[in-house]
Amino acid sequence: MRHRSVCDLMTPTAVSVQRGTTFKEIARLLDEFGITAVPVVDENGCPVGVVSEADLFRRHDTGNTAVDLMSRPAITAAPEWSAVRAARVMEKHKIKRLPVIGNEGRLIGVLSRSDLLQLFLRRDHAIQEEILEDVLTHTLRLSPSSLTVEVADGVVTLSGTVTRHSLVPVILRLCRSVDGVVDVIDRLEYERADAPDGVRIDTPHQQKKH
Repeated sequence: MRHRSVCDLMTPTAVSVQRGTTFKEIARLLDEFGITAVPVVDENGCPVGVVSEADLFRRHDTGNTAVDLMSRPAITAAPEWSAVRAARVMEKHKIKRLPVIGNEGRLIGVLSRSDLLQLFLRRDHAIQEEILEDVLTHTLRLSPSSLTVEVADGVVTLSGTVTRHSLVPVILRLCRSVDGVVDVIDRLEYERADAPDGVRIDTPHQQKKH
C-alpha cells in the first residue's frame, strides 16, 4: 500500500511574501487567494516565519511589515512526510497551513487542512479496489473471492470467512490504514481459532467471531 504524502497533497505554487512586505499587501494577498496565512521567506526562498490572519489582527500595532507581524520560527513540513504526521503537527501547533520545504530549505509548496481533507474525498470505488488488490491480494495473499468488501461514503463493510481467527484483527487494521477510510464494519467469520503456542485448534466450520 502506498499512502499519500505531503508532496501528493500540497499546493506546489505557494504564495509567499518577503520580510519587508507591508501589512496592507499581506491583507490583500490573503483576501485575493482566499488563504488564512502566508509564509515569509528570506532572500534564498527559505521560510523564516508565517503571517496569519490572527497575526494581522493581534499585532497590527507592533509594526507595518511582515518581519514585525510574523510568528517565528516557521513550522514547516517535508514533502516525504505522511499526511498523518503533517496533521499531527498542525494539531500540536494549532495552525491551518504548513509551508513545505525541499532539501535546501527553500519553500516548494504549502499544505493546508483543506488539502488533507482530500484524503477523505476519495471515491468509494478507489478505496474498494485498493483493499481488494493491495490489502487482501498482494499484502495478505488472500483470495479476494473469499471476502466481500463494500464501501459507502468511506465506510468499509467486510464480510466472509477467513481460515484463522488471528487474521481478523490484521485485516481490520490494514483496512483502517487505507487512505480515505472513515470506519470499518467487521462482519468477518473464521474457520478455526489459534492456540497461544501455535498449535491448531479445530473448531466448527465458520465459527462466528466474538
